[in-house]
Amino acid sequence: MKKDQLLIQNIRLLGRILGDVIREQDGAPAYELVERIRLQSVAFRRNPNPQAELDISKLLQSLTSDQAVQVIRAFTYFSHLINLAEDQHHIQRRLVHDQAGHVQDGSLEKALQRLGSARVSNSHIAKFLSTSYIAPVLTAHPTEVQRKSILDAERAIAKLLMERDAIVLSRQARDALAPKMLAANEARLRALILQIWQTRLLRLSKLTVEDEIDNSLSFYESTFLREIPKLYDALDTALGQKQPLSSFLRMGQWMGGDRDGNPNVNEHTLHYALHSQCELVLRHYLTEVHYLGGELSLSIRLVDISPAMQALADASPDVNEHRRDEPYRRALIGIYARLAASLAELTGGEASRHAVKPQNAYPSAAEFLVDLQTIEASLIANHGATLRRHRLSPLIRTVQVFGFHLATVDLRQSSDKHAQVVAELLSGAGLSQEYLAQSEEDKRALLLRVLNDPRPLRVPHFNYSELAQSEIGIFEMAFKLRQQLGADAIRHYIISHTESVSDLLEVLVLQKEVGLMQGTLGATGCADLIVVPLFETIEDLRQAAPIMQDFYALPGMLPMIQRGMAHQYSEQDIMLGYSDSNKDGGIFTSNWELYCAEVALVALFDTISPKKPIRLRMFHGRGGTVGRGGGPSYQAILAQPQGTVRGQIRLTEQGEVISSKYANPEIGRRHLETLVAATLETSLLPTTHRVPSAYLSTAQLLSNASMKTYRSLIYETAGFSDYFFSATPIREIAELNIGSRPASRKANQAIEDLRAIPWGFSWGQCRMSLPGWYGFGSAVMDLLDLSPRVSAAQRKTNLAQLRAMYLDWPFFSNLLSNMDMVLAKSDLTLAKHYAQLVPNKTLRNQVFSTIQDEWLRTQKALELITGQKKRLANNPSLARSIEHRFPYIDPLHHLQVDLMKRYRSGKADDRIKMGIHMTINGIASGLRNTG
Repeated sequence: MKKDQLLIQNIRLLGRILGDVIREQDGAPAYELVERIRLQSVAFRRNPNPQAELDISKLLQSLTSDQAVQVIRAFTYFSHLINLAEDQHHIQRRLVHDQAGHVQDGSLEKALQRLGSARVSNSHIAKFLSTSYIAPVLTAHPTEVQRKSILDAERAIAKLLMERDAIVLSRQARDALAPKMLAANEARLRALILQIWQTRLLRLSKLTVEDEIDNSLSFYESTFLREIPKLYDALDTALGQKQPLSSFLRMGQWMGGDRDGNPNVNEHTLHYALHSQCELVLRHYLTEVHYLGGELSLSIRLVDISPAMQALADASPDVNEHRRDEPYRRALIGIYARLAASLAELTGGEASRHAVKPQNAYPSAAEFLVDLQTIEASLIANHGATLRRHRLSPLIRTVQVFGFHLATVDLRQSSDKHAQVVAELLSGAGLSQEYLAQSEEDKRALLLRVLNDPRPLRVPHFNYSELAQSEIGIFEMAFKLRQQLGADAIRHYIISHTESVSDLLEVLVLQKEVGLMQGTLGATGCADLIVVPLFETIEDLRQAAPIMQDFYALPGMLPMIQRGMAHQYSEQDIMLGYSDSNKDGGIFTSNWELYCAEVALVALFDTISPKKPIRLRMFHGRGGTVGRGGGPSYQAILAQPQGTVRGQIRLTEQGEVISSKYANPEIGRRHLETLVAATLETSLLPTTHRVPSAYLSTAQLLSNASMKTYRSLIYETAGFSDYFFSATPIREIAELNIGSRPASRKANQAIEDLRAIPWGFSWGQCRMSLPGWYGFGSAVMDLLDLSPRVSAAQRKTNLAQLRAMYLDWPFFSNLLSNMDMVLAKSDLTLAKHYAQLVPNKTLRNQVFSTIQDEWLRTQKALELITGQKKRLANNPSLARSIEHRFPYIDPLHHLQVDLMKRYRSGKADDRIKMGIHMTINGIASGLRNTG
């Protein structure tokens, strides 16, 4: 069977069923209209010509509002179904490669092979992982357009596609039963596709923070709770571990704790987040313990048990005579009762089963873990080791990773909010009435004095502002939740817009105010939460190392950090912002300044305290699009500067990327594998050479020229903001019920105040994807200057160097690979349709022609450097996927433009608004990495 045959069959099957559903539900005319548009769109893509484009454009413009919505729904759902078929195809191809012994890049097996070839021993890898920390962090942002109801149905469809492929590829395909099995499978697919067709695609009300929390937790149920233990087991087996590896891979969450720009996040959402997480993980444990009790029916008449196991059974409140000789069951009933009591005590929930009443709640996950390990040790010692493999060992690993908190919830707020609250506290305490107006030097001196004073700043009965009460309330709730669920429930406090040392000190002051910092800075002070600066703009990135150097030079600061921040070892997280730095300086400069900041920070921390080093961990604020730091995670980690990972990395997973990576459990585990594999390779493989200084100086030249070109368009072109707000669906995106956070920080059209996420999302919708490439073409052409002042020999030398950088330097090659992908998904013809929405013809032509010229320069630059005239020449599978998708996305773009014209002209009804919002969903799904 050809490698793509099953994929083609599945896409055709899903398309046929969807067509049947449309015909049955909406009538033959609706089906025939959709089919007519489909055929015309496919024909145009195969043979692009002005007349064909005009024909399909006229046809789409002639549709009524109801017809437009029908067509949009059809093509949107087909995009969703193609995604499911492709995901299943990737899983199937991976299995085929595994069975054939073809190990792929990004897999743990391939990483371990490379490390073995480099003579890195398994014991060294295990020791390295014992001090590593790898954490994907799920964040909610206003690009997450999928409803949970749709996601749940699509998970079921994905499972049926997997079953279908298994039937086709197995021996059963030759059996008489195969046709019946395939028919039954198709019937269930048909029911699910009917279900999603009759399910509302869009939300009628705006998402709340609680909705975002609940949506994120569905990925733990479907993927993380079961797949992460499998990953650990595979790694334990591959490394030949007699004792399980330390838990180095954990999950993080922002939902419920990220207050930056979101007034809906407060102490109540933080409480809701962690109590919901606690309830989910405890119910998972209860279910597993229940089934484990059914499986471990061992009789003491037939097997021996350890003394500790006997004590655990004897401590159980279970006195049922039928189980007197079944110590494991008795013990597990007692464990279940304790877990049920923990559930009631921590969340107010009630367990679904009760052999005995809930009692004696576990004080922490550690005690629960000890009981499970007692059972495991007894089985191993008494010829029952095999019995632990299926459920007990995975459960033990689950408890080690997830505890009672499930995932660490980060707290985040903007530095200016902290400053306002601290100023109010200082004023109320009579220490300063003009804190905000003070110099940075005076602020530091005052804050250090406060940190060395054991007394709190708060004055009883003082009338504090709502802001101050809310912010302090968050810190107080964090203290309470850490007491209840353990220190890992909340570990990090992220400071957005960090621009000075005082920004970090203010958060320490707020920790001290509620008991999250014990002692004083100069004596035995110890802070519970890691203070994490977030450097976002180009200038912030340039100041990252100097700010951290000044912070650690403060009297008493280094000893306090070295006391461990209330953990086993001293550590410092630093978050790097990809989205805002890109919006600030463009794609190349953003990536280059991030690179430089990492190098400078690692050099700094290597010298701060050589004898007692502080563990530095970069937290990469990556988005879904390339312009926001997205792209393949494996290549992105390998492209980090040499020596900057060292087994320590956190990175955000945002928007649509979460569902595309983790909705399917198998694909989810593969993505987690790539994070671990890339971290191992970049940290442990010996480096062959340092990056040549000539590469670094050339990158700096490219960055300077790229940023100049980018800022000239975005921030220095008169009327550019008007162009952007007219030529993209940014206004309509802001109206969508797709996130709890506002799209802009202020109620205006200033690009500076627009959030980087809807900025990138909007450019992707109009198929320009400008943040992912703009400025690079001009930078390269400047280096290859054709003017008389640069000789032909020098131009040849410069081009040769760029080609060498592409071949030898992962940072440069990964960046160009990502640009290649973005340009492949961009479409100037469609983008020109969106430009027609700009009412000012002069502005429209000026800006679009400027963008078009730079697009052509960037295409030429990539061709010169890579030697490839066609985009995605090195990624044929993605090229094929895009080629198949474009005909089904094109009608959505044409309809989006037409409906936006109607809507903005004031001739809109609710159907038109709904249609626009559905096109946003369909295009996002079709392009996949738009979020």
